Amino acid sequence: MNTIFSLLDKSFELTRFPEQLQHESWQAWDAADEYLIEHVENTLSFETVSRIAIFNDDFGALACWFATRITAKGNPVDIDWYSDSYVSRKSCERNLEHNMALSQPHPHPVEFRDCMTLGDQQPDVILLKIPKTTALLEHQLILLQQVVTPDTLIIAAGKVKSIQKSTLGLFEKYLGDTTTSLAKKKARLIFCRRAGDKQHTSPFPTVWQTDDKRLTIHNHANVFARQQLDIGGRLLMNHLPDCRSKRVVDLGCGNGVIGLSVLLDYPDAEVFFVDESHMAIQSAMENVKYNMPERLSQCHFIHSNCLDEFASIGHPSVDIVLCNPPFHQQNAITDHIAWQMFVDAKKYLRRGGQLRIIGNRHLDYPKKLKRLFGGYGVVTSDKKFSILSSLKR
Repeated sequence: MNTIFSLLDKSFELTRFPEQLQHESWQAWDAADEYLIEHVENTLSFETVSRIAIFNDDFGALACWFATRITAKGNPVDIDWYSDSYVSRKSCERNLEHNMALSQPHPHPVEFRDCMTLGDQQPDVILLKIPKTTALLEHQLILLQQVVTPDTLIIAAGKVKSIQKSTLGLFEKYLGDTTTSLAKKKARLIFCRRAGDKQHTSPFPTVWQTDDKRLTIHNHANVFARQQLDIGGRLLMNHLPDCRSKRVVDLGCGNGVIGLSVLLDYPDAEVFFVDESHMAIQSAMENVKYNMPERLSQCHFIHSNCLDEFASIGHPSVDIVLCNPPFHQQNAITDHIAWQMFVDAKKYLRRGGQLRIIGNRHLDYPKKLKRLFGGYGVVTSDKKFSILSSLKR
């Protein structure tokens, strides 16, 4: 893996988290990061900049770069760093810790925040990477209406294919005058200035009901299946194992609909909702509170990469792990997340405990389960999906 990020007169050693599971061809920055940094360094005087807000910094390249900037008073620039991702935050924290220890003695001036609300302080500059989810971008632009002024410098960056007319339309709708740069290395910049007094009510979370009307689901902006139940989730809901008096993990829970279905059918189950998206955990928590507040004491909500944080809450073993593994990290197609989910499930399942997953039939999950658990069974399948089950021996 290429880990040395060199640009202009600086170099940083940057890695993705978890480093040991990344493909050797990946790196922790992209052309949009480079383009954004070059533009800021070549056009912006830091004499009037004391605070920068950074959004959707995938692995911390932007935070590491601008954490080394110094204000006119000789102090480090304060940085508010916003991300919905546990993996992105861990990557950023580790890259900052490693690189700042090499370059400066004082702690890095970075305040880590989720994407639900903004900090109290008004930023001079906003740097935003275009997220994969359009709804998340819309949510963030609505939030920014609270703090941006006509003097706030707003620069966004992304791959050319991710910046469409509709993308520019969102900036114009929620903030103001918007222009773009020329393309460079398949990346492009967006420049925006606040115009007028735009104030919009956020449409998030979106709210919908399951087909059987038993559950009302609240989905925050960056959560999968934001407007309706996905077909894979529907199939898994209809083929749950017996969860009576069991400790059940909804791994990669999203809005929590699988765990909620367990609580509906097995009221004495204890459910652990786990996801690397903060918005997913918030959605799951709100959905339990709304649909069955009397079950809240039986639920645990864990913001984590797979089951990294599971041991820290003092729960050594579980009976069942239910999982619909993702096969993307940011914009990269990968199976390393599924593999870590399966490994972690085996680690925390009691002997005789069950991992039950759903996945597209073209994925090689059967081979992974056989390698890890020694075998698997097919619970059901259709033209697109298979539900597979493995027992810990």
